[in-house]
Amino acid sequence: MKTSGSTVLLVEDDANDVFLMQRAFSKANVTNPLHVARDGQEAIEYLNHLGSFADATRYPQPALMVLDLKMPRKNGFETLEWLRQQPGLKRTVAVVLSSSRQMTDINRAYDLGANSYLVKPGDFQKLVDLVNLLANYWLAVNEKPDIQNEAEAVSMMSCAETQSESWTTISRS
Repeated sequence: MKTSGSTVLLVEDDANDVFLMQRAFSKANVTNPLHVARDGQEAIEYLNHLGSFADATRYPQPALMVLDLKMPRKNGFETLEWLRQQPGLKRTVAVVLSSSRQMTDINRAYDLGANSYLVKPGDFQKLVDLVNLLANYWLAVNEKPDIQNEAEAVSMMSCAETQSESWTTISRS
């Protein structure tokens, strides 16, 4: 499948589910780089290029984040809430992939800014089909937001505010 090489960030704490997703991506011929964060806190470190994710070339901003809900440290809800509050990241496409069919979880995920909510299938071939749909829609057909320019604009605004504060301090002296 031709999907532009955009990075996918899988946020999943269960090693078996990570393995199945990696196999499903391979079986669906989705060749996009698939990076894994083991929980919401690690996803935040990845997105902020902190710690072992400091190399932005090796760990680029994802075009798609696939997010489990029930995880240790920071769960999927907390991660979504954090993501949507970050000026340079809030446009990141976030798809929840959870085993929960509870309407309260579905509604809360959408309320916090999920772009889609999918339930993990119990059958591997159905997971392959789901990965194929995910990649085809979110990575090939969907028009992606300009996250880079948003981050640059935020950075430029911060520089302008700092410069303005410096001029104010100088003029008061």
